[in-house]
Amino acid sequence: MLEHRAPLAGQSHGGAIRIAVAEATGMVGLRADLATLPFPVPPVRRVIVGAQGPVLWMAPDELLLLCPPADAPALAAALDAHGLAADVSDARVLFRLTGADADVRAVLAKGAPVDLDPHAFGPGDLRRTRLGQVAVAFWCEGDGAFALLAARSVADYVFAWLCVAARPGSLPG
Repeated sequence: MLEHRAPLAGQSHGGAIRIAVAEATGMVGLRADLATLPFPVPPVRRVIVGAQGPVLWMAPDELLLLCPPADAPALAAALDAHGLAADVSDARVLFRLTGADADVRAVLAKGAPVDLDPHAFGPGDLRRTRLGQVAVAFWCEGDGAFALLAARSVADYVFAWLCVAARPGSLPG
């Protein structure tokens, strides 16, 4: 697992932002009429935790389901009856960012045009956007914890970008 701890100058909690690339994560993409699915569907730009794991709203007709890697092929096969389902586990990388909530939000805000104020972006909120020059999706898991998905082809760039953005002295104030 790639991991970076960036100590933050002036951080009131005396901690660091931890940026980690998660080990293998199963991912199943589903394109379907979401109103016809036999399981709970997250509202627009939200994440909910379903029976298999997190279910991410990706577009009006698209979900991404996260699961243990070994479960992804069977989950894709089961969901194929409801639309177009595919095991996309190898296409994306999942990052986890943890630390003081304001500091993690400040790092993401450096590269994403998203209002990350806690009143505007709370636990379960998800955005598909850009971070620096690449497309990503990220969501708030709770106080100081965010998950971020990026294409595997740009994972090294995203990891390096996050590490640089979290360097001491690089946060405002």
